[in-house]
Amino acid sequence: MPPSAAMRRPHPVGAPGPPPAASPAPARPVSADLVDTARGGGRVVSLTFDDGPNPADTPRLLAVLRRHRIAAVFCLWGEHVDEHPDVVRRIVRDGHTLCNHGMRHDDMGSWSPERIAADLRETNDAIRHAVPGARIRYFRAPYGAWGRTPAVAASLGMRPLGWRLAVGDWEPPGTDELVRRLLDGVTPGAVVLMHDGGGDRGQTVDAVDRVVPVLRARRWRFTLPARGPALPRTRRPQTPR
Repeated sequence: MPPSAAMRRPHPVGAPGPPPAASPAPARPVSADLVDTARGGGRVVSLTFDDGPNPADTPRLLAVLRRHRIAAVFCLWGEHVDEHPDVVRRIVRDGHTLCNHGMRHDDMGSWSPERIAADLRETNDAIRHAVPGARIRYFRAPYGAWGRTPAVAASLGMRPLGWRLAVGDWEPPGTDELVRRLLDGVTPGAVVLMHDGGGDRGQTVDAVDRVVPVLRARRWRFTLPARGPALPRTRRPQTPR
């Protein structure tokens, strides 16, 4: 979807803002291999949501996840973080995991490692301006255009996060159809890609609310994506040139 035109807005003079961003610990390098598998064995599935935060639908989605006691991953679009930092704080308060989804939702497939790193750092800075000291465990490339991003993200301590099932909710097909795609498409260990931002995502929220009880009745469990072991600090992955 087209990137937002919004830019980082300073706080008005005298208006209270978030506390200064805490300096995070140096990133521990992680594997650059894409992870598309949920933690655990058997009927496990991970729910991930892209393109937020979205003040219209993200809070309602958070309420659904809270009611069903599910922890998910939110892949945050940096410009939207700048626009709605309060929603990011709600995501973190509810115990969900954060993922870097780029500052402007650009296709990075042909970018140099240096340009990628600058974008990912800018996005992390925006997230940590909203939530000082936030842990950002994953990176997901906009449009799935990975290019050289996996190695760069891994060098910054973020595991590249793929998916096994994308339900196509970026063009809302109706809640019933999304429910069908989720129930028919889910496989053991799948990471599922959905959206809470980038448009009206009310159908996605409604579909999640309907699907979770059905899957639980079928003995599915909801877990986070696999993290993988951290690499020793002496084996920092090489950034491709």
